[in-house]
Amino acid sequence: MVSESYDAIIIGAGVIGSCVALELARKGRRTLSIDKLPEAGYGSTSGSCAIIRTYYSTFESCALAYEGWHYWKNWSDYVGASDEQGLIRYHDTGCLVIKTDHNHNLARVCEMMDRIGCPYEDLSAQDIPSRLPNADVHRFEPAKRPEDEGFGAPTGEAVNGAVFFPRGGYVNDPKLAAHNAQRAAEALGAKFLFNREVCEIITEDGRVGGVVLKDGATITAPVVINVAGPHSSRINALAGVADGMKMSTRALRHEVAHVPSPDGVDFEKDGFVYSDSDIATYCRPETGNNILIGSEDPACDGKEWVDDPDDYNTSFSEQWNVLVMRLAQRIPSLKLPGAAKGVVALYDVTEDWAPIYDKSDLKGYYMAIGTSGNQFKNAPVAGKMMAELVEACENGHDHDSDPVQFHLDYLDANISIGAFSRNREINQNSSFSVIG
Repeated sequence: MVSESYDAIIIGAGVIGSCVALELARKGRRTLSIDKLPEAGYGSTSGSCAIIRTYYSTFESCALAYEGWHYWKNWSDYVGASDEQGLIRYHDTGCLVIKTDHNHNLARVCEMMDRIGCPYEDLSAQDIPSRLPNADVHRFEPAKRPEDEGFGAPTGEAVNGAVFFPRGGYVNDPKLAAHNAQRAAEALGAKFLFNREVCEIITEDGRVGGVVLKDGATITAPVVINVAGPHSSRINALAGVADGMKMSTRALRHEVAHVPSPDGVDFEKDGFVYSDSDIATYCRPETGNNILIGSEDPACDGKEWVDDPDDYNTSFSEQWNVLVMRLAQRIPSLKLPGAAKGVVALYDVTEDWAPIYDKSDLKGYYMAIGTSGNQFKNAPVAGKMMAELVEACENGHDHDSDPVQFHLDYLDANISIGAFSRNREINQNSSFSVIG
């Protein structure tokens, strides 16, 4: 029995899924967002470091991210609605990134920043301690584990320098960002359904027709969008579209450490987003004068792929100590706390860590997947881009042969959505890490 019918069904109510719902609602579509968890942003969004930055390995990703920065900077204007929980705070701290041979001394990134008009400041190694208190600027690459010979011993006199990107920072509450977008979408008539699981994708004559829920309810819609995060590959399997894609997604377990700032350092007030490929570590300020520390996935660390995203180890492992000790190479005054605090979560990643924003071979079925770890920052503009893609394809545009061009309002420039195709070649310039 059909219980309801909508113009579009969005599977997943994380920050990107909620923004997709908002942007489709702004185009007048009746949408239903379905999530197996109890609230918007309850899954991998809650585990996000919520970093806003502009540097990636491709022009389109850089442009999308810089466009997105404007949305976060003007979040209340973007949302355009109230939320009983309040609105998120965006901290515009800037981002300091260490130059390494691995990232080509950021030359390619800075060229792309020039193309999109995004400012940056070049720094010498000697300038770094004035920005990062107590910093040891010796080179330590390649990244090692504490049990490896030579861990903590310099491998060079100094790193190659750094680049400071003033337009970047972080969001204080990633889950709340999803809730803000949910409330904005609901103000325009969008519906959200929580604690409900999709168990079947309805197809007929080569077109999607809706979904069947685990409780037996059938909901019809001519458009279904997979924004299911770590569950995205399972949803694609239900839709039968995986064989028609060059790129795939997998769930990857990640740990993030929260530790106190060194004595005498107010990193919450004076800190910034910090990315250091020399020690394969990134960090940002955290509430309570803490530092949030994550990994840039060096080769010496094994990757823990998760086959069942509903069943994985949520306890901290030795990796937590590795994260803190790696950052302590750069900040020797950093202390190793007695108890591990932070987040254990799943990322949804593609082969080159770039997202898939695309249609599929099944008419009416779309995907915004492979986004975890480095796409939180793009959520509002990605939501708008997906809405434009759906609109174009549903009006008969052949996106596969003639990729839809998406206009970036703040940058007043166009990018090809084809850069995020399910059938693109693997980006060999990728960091193959959370940096993307």
